[in-house]
Amino acid sequence: QVQLVESGGGLVHAGGSLKLSCAASGRTGRMGWFRQAPGKERTFVAQILYSGNATHYADSVKGRFTISRDNVKNTLYLQMNSLKPEDTGVYYCTAAAYGTLKYVYWGQGTQVTVSA
Repeated sequence: QVQLVESGGGLVHAGGSLKLSCAASGRTGRMGWFRQAPGKERTFVAQILYSGNATHYADSVKGRFTISRDNVKNTLYLQMNSLKPEDTGVYYCTAAAYGTLKYVYWGQGTQVTVSA
């Protein structure tokens, strides 16, 4: 069982930046970020394979967000730039078991609030 702990959320003005981190207690496979706005379903934000050389983003964050990982530290990151109020929500880290693609582990989430 792998535990995921997110950090780095907070309150920022529109146009600002935040960097989220997700510390895993062990090695994982594919990792990703999802977010859930108030009253809405959880949606995909970005993902990255174990190798780090294959990433995928939701259209709404392309060019503004960058996902990366440090496999030595077992840590996932999400650099968020040019933040918009519609980026507000709880951001969840998720991971697959090592060598697999299916997301089975989830963090408890970190709140990101972007004020206009």
